[in-house]
Amino acid sequence: MANATLHDWLDTPLGAYVLAQEQHVLDEAVANIFGFNALQVFMPELDALRTNRVPNKITVSACGNTSLRADPAALPIATQSIDLAVLPHALEFSPNPHAILREMDRVMMPEGRLIITGFNPRSLWGMRQFFTRRQAGYPWCGDFIALSRLKDWLALLGFEVNAGRLWAYAPPFTTERWLRRFHFMEAAGDRWWGVGGGVYMLQAIKRVHGARLILPCWNKTPAEKGLATAVRSAVRRSGYTERKVVPLIRGPRPPEETAS
Repeated sequence: MANATLHDWLDTPLGAYVLAQEQHVLDEAVANIFGFNALQVFMPELDALRTNRVPNKITVSACGNTSLRADPAALPIATQSIDLAVLPHALEFSPNPHAILREMDRVMMPEGRLIITGFNPRSLWGMRQFFTRRQAGYPWCGDFIALSRLKDWLALLGFEVNAGRLWAYAPPFTTERWLRRFHFMEAAGDRWWGVGGGVYMLQAIKRVHGARLILPCWNKTPAEKGLATAVRSAVRRSGYTERKVVPLIRGPRPPEETAS
């Protein structure tokens, strides 16, 4: 198992257990997000955009069955063209997760939605990774990122976290039999140990503060002053006088008019 890939691990009972729950969570998260272009980065084994109704969907990964093969840290995508981006476990298995987040900040539209999933180091899964010392293959070889740390990274880029969820509270057993026995911990953990899920999902909005350009009040040029004087003189010669507009329905007269 040490030489296995992430794709191989997803075919195991534990990998399939996580994949099924993550697919359900992402189906709910992306269903009501609208726009023109949606992007999934990494993990093509998971169809993170299948319930989304955005017309143009792109899956990017360095390998596997994907629509576009590219480095997630250097995407061949136009700036500010993506309305929805999903990163399933893309940060923890990358040597430079900061570069991926900066690239997301570049390609996403203002007010676009960014969804990130990852393994929680402060859980039973994190304990398993600590004691195996990352020598047991996927997913334990990844760099699990804490929720607080990820929120700080997003805040520095101007993203505002607006939703989140955790799941996979059961211990990371490798057999389907023991996973079924401890399935009750999913409901119990969500209620009594909300921060202890093995996998988390964060949704953030890209905030771009608007700016209004205040121009200086330039003095009028001599030509503008002369034109204004000529217009006023022509109006006086024509005998036009400004008339007061009387409304069709009049209310009570103001006190100053009554006094006069």
